Amino acid sequence: MRFNIVSFASGVCLLQQQPQLPALAWALLLAPILVLWWRLSLRAADGRGAKLAAMLLANAMFAAAGYFYAAAWAQWRLADRLAPRWEGPDLSVTGVVAGLPQPFERGVRFDFEVEQVEPAEARLPRRIALSWYEGSTREEFQDVAFIRAGERWRFSVRLRRPHGSANPYGFDYESLLMQRAIGATGYVRPGGTARLDDLMPRPAYLIQRAREILRERHWDTLPGYPYAGILIALAIGDQNAIDAKQWQLFARTGVSHLMSISGLHVTMVASLFALLVHWLWRRSSALMLALPARKAAALAGFLAALGYCLIAGFGVPAQRTLYMVGVVALALWAGRVSSVSRVLCAALLLVLLLDPWAVLAPGFWLSFGAVAVILYVATGRLRARQEPASARGFALGNSLVQWGRVQWAITLALAPLLLVWFQQMSLVSPLANAVAIPLVSLVVTPLALAGSVLPFDFLLKLAHAVMAAQMWLLEWWAASPAAVWQQHAPAAWTVALALAGTAWLLLPRGVPARWLGLLLVLPLFTVVPPAPPPGALWLTVLDVGQGLAIFVQTERHALLYDAGPAYSPEADSGSRVILPFLRASGIARLDAMVVTHDDNDHAGGAASVLSGLPVAAFYSSLPETHAAWLAAPGYRLPCAAGQGWDWDAVRFELLHPTPGSYAIDRLKSNDRSCVLRIATARGAVLLTGDIEARSEEELLARAPGKLRADVLVVPHHSSRTSSTQEFIAAVQPRWAVLPVGYRNRFGHPQEAVVERYRAGGAQMLRTDSAGAVLVRIDGEGIVVQGYRGLRKRYWYAE
Repeated sequence: MRFNIVSFASGVCLLQQQPQLPALAWALLLAPILVLWWRLSLRAADGRGAKLAAMLLANAMFAAAGYFYAAAWAQWRLADRLAPRWEGPDLSVTGVVAGLPQPFERGVRFDFEVEQVEPAEARLPRRIALSWYEGSTREEFQDVAFIRAGERWRFSVRLRRPHGSANPYGFDYESLLMQRAIGATGYVRPGGTARLDDLMPRPAYLIQRAREILRERHWDTLPGYPYAGILIALAIGDQNAIDAKQWQLFARTGVSHLMSISGLHVTMVASLFALLVHWLWRRSSALMLALPARKAAALAGFLAALGYCLIAGFGVPAQRTLYMVGVVALALWAGRVSSVSRVLCAALLLVLLLDPWAVLAPGFWLSFGAVAVILYVATGRLRARQEPASARGFALGNSLVQWGRVQWAITLALAPLLLVWFQQMSLVSPLANAVAIPLVSLVVTPLALAGSVLPFDFLLKLAHAVMAAQMWLLEWWAASPAAVWQQHAPAAWTVALALAGTAWLLLPRGVPARWLGLLLVLPLFTVVPPAPPPGALWLTVLDVGQGLAIFVQTERHALLYDAGPAYSPEADSGSRVILPFLRASGIARLDAMVVTHDDNDHAGGAASVLSGLPVAAFYSSLPETHAAWLAAPGYRLPCAAGQGWDWDAVRFELLHPTPGSYAIDRLKSNDRSCVLRIATARGAVLLTGDIEARSEEELLARAPGKLRADVLVVPHHSSRTSSTQEFIAAVQPRWAVLPVGYRNRFGHPQEAVVERYRAGGAQMLRTDSAGAVLVRIDGEGIVVQGYRGLRKRYWYAE
């Protein structure tokens, strides 16, 4: 049965990689296959051939069942998405706040379950994600009310279909919305807002209100305490309470898994309640006669684990442990104790039956993978030693040695997966986890839980004090330059070899030539991503929303042109998009960085990039007081027409602005944008920043012969103030790339501008629909592709 469950999981995984969903009618083919399997099973006793055929056919059936089961769920989930016609207009919706509201600097975010909508003909998804902002202008300003989970409200909202940035190695926000059953996102509009009920008495809403009350208990008891958010995450699973710097620390030390409701926490709670009930139960003969203490303890442990998981948000690691506890409890009640591997497979099946999208989350693989590694290195290898009474003092030492071996095995075995998803792994993780796991699981979490429900403030303050001591230790470890290994994203075939190699390395002692596993692991680190050949140019227009960020690569050099927007005081495209892309691409330093001007959508992520990677040269029209200019390296120059350099037989030349333009105080910053032309023997690219018609006319008058380019990143996101007919005619682009945000408030791209490029014969690619745009110019010609087309997934919005 275990192989069949693994086959079912394989089918689910395969479905989540598909560009489009299959017709469910194909599932009817399983009926004749089932009949064939039944007939083969009847003949299995006749020989090994029939038995093997029946087993393989059963595996294939379960794989197909997983595939079509996930497809059925996906079709149902896609049918509950916002229709395109209802994107944009103001709608009046009535419903319930369905999750924990997440306050931020100028508003609050929350999930909302829709009950009623006006106009009546509108069809909205059952669950939407809303943001309620104070507004940035006088016309948009509105008071953001204090909202609570379970409250019934009426809002005026403006919605859009699920959409997110699409970049190589980037986070797939649309798949996350798919997993959370969010059919639309949007924001609350001024007017028409009213609280209708204080609490809707439904189980799901009552649980969310209970979580919110516990969170407020922490806030009230620990105001201004730096690690209060960590205690909230451990008690109720609200990871949004942990700030970005703390997450970075946990990543450097490899203890991030402890900050979610992990299996260790659920196991601790279940074990504590099971032991308590077992001890109390044995004190009553009447209870013992009614039900054996072991069965009562198993039931209590499961109920405690279920309650904790519900309060903690029901994440995948918690689900996995809950189902394992449930299977064990059921086996104890039935008097049939099963093997640990069967329990793990049963938990895997239950997780996927309830959530087929769980396989898209790194936590799914890391959670089940860690347990599988523990089984692999421990099961069947521990020999009970007959120690004399005088030698029993060594038991603790042996346990610590075994604990250290397990931690080392988990670190080694999960390293390939960590490099795939995060391009880094903590080298101090075994040591940090050896201390953090018992401290967090056995001290901090019990204190945080007890302090949440008991009226004793000292419990939470004690938990915070212990957490502070641990954080000091983690910071000390993280300060080491060798704390983290960072590298490029490994190729798929090197990951497969590395997993096989680690399995070989972790074989029991006595197996010959275990060191050969190292040979299988080496390609994971030594095979680097391909680079352009001599004279070639690779260019990626990243999808950063309404903004611009372009990565340019030659054979031995790398340049970043603009750094995209800052999304909030805590997040920007530099940290969220650009740095992950560069690191995954194997870029350890930038030879040059160009920030065209000081608009947020071009310079907002610059400071993060400058702090995250070494930059050799910095070109910009930024004022000298700008944060990015101050953070730039010593070699920094104002952009000026005439500057240029050659890298690997590729010519880079700045065409704009002129040195004299810096003396014109009334000149708009857009018209001081750095314009860069990059030329190879096979084609040229023109990067124009936010120049407008005035600068285009100036370029036509000053350098008309240098404007010709095969690929043009259009000026100012294709606004009506740029892309004049004369400029387009001078450039004669074969491809025009439009860096625009999905349904942006500026109305980009302007239809009149699009028509001018279309009339000029240019093929257009928009980052809001194509995702990142990849340009390759080499000896075979020019190839321009959108990332969404290269990595098509069925949940991508059309």
